[in-house]
Amino acid sequence: MGQLERGRSWTSGLLFALATGVRSNGLVSVGFLVHSQCQGFFSSLMALNPLKQLLKLMGSTFLSVFALGLPFVLFQYYAYTQFCLPGSAHPIPKPLLQLAVDKGYRIADGNKPPWCSWELPLIYSYIQDNYWNVGFLRYYEFKQVPNFLLAAPVAILVIWATWTYVTTHPWLCLTLGMRRSKKSETLEKPEPGFLSPQVFVYLVHAAVLLLFGGLCMHVQVLTRFLGSSTPIVYWFPAHLLQDQEPLLRSLETMPWTPLAGDSPPGQKVSRNSIMGLLYNWKTCSLVTRCILGYFLTYWLLGLLLHCNFLPWT
Repeated sequence: MGQLERGRSWTSGLLFALATGVRSNGLVSVGFLVHSQCQGFFSSLMALNPLKQLLKLMGSTFLSVFALGLPFVLFQYYAYTQFCLPGSAHPIPKPLLQLAVDKGYRIADGNKPPWCSWELPLIYSYIQDNYWNVGFLRYYEFKQVPNFLLAAPVAILVIWATWTYVTTHPWLCLTLGMRRSKKSETLEKPEPGFLSPQVFVYLVHAAVLLLFGGLCMHVQVLTRFLGSSTPIVYWFPAHLLQDQEPLLRSLETMPWTPLAGDSPPGQKVSRNSIMGLLYNWKTCSLVTRCILGYFLTYWLLGLLLHCNFLPWT
């Protein structure tokens, strides 16, 4: 993403392709490349040959989809050759065979699994369905209420961020981030920070991940899924702190002094803004305390529970 923001689309495409080779959800990153190419197309449409620009857009879009989809396709093909083709069985050490029996895993023993006969034989879909019980609304059971509560804060953050951005830039969102309103275009500089027009594509990415994760995945993984995939879950809380925390603005303008015994009574000043808020916790706004409290609590409980193989993710 950083390379793409610097205009290095080829480097960005290569890194996105490598990411797709590691995790299949990297496929959605093609949206960043396509959106950037579409922006370039519309910005140069009036100045250059439209047909030439359209052909360039189609070619670059095809290359982007091909480059990001190739690692996923190659892995599916490799799995097909290992499980579905005759003579694909290989000798397996006895400890691994016993582990497969204990866990109920399927091994490449020459017997074709059901997915080999599918019109589109994808081992990824078979594993998701057969072993992980991942599918549309499959997790919507009463016993999963605690897991939905665990994922609720990050889901609320993304929904709140989406609502804030859409209500601030309705025309930009209606045009899929291609054009700002005439009022915004008259400004010398676009609005900085979270409400910048450049954030649109990141917000769409986060909203798509939330929608897919909330409907089709084990919902308790939403926090780490979104936290490792989109910067929105960090940008928007930072925006809220800057926008709604008066103490933060005063800390930014206050000259820094070391934390010493001669600090003003009841107030401590730190070079780090977050530490400054924590030192003055009682005077912080409710929004600030909710944000900092959530992130700190999740961090501490995550260290204690996840490292001890307890149900936390």
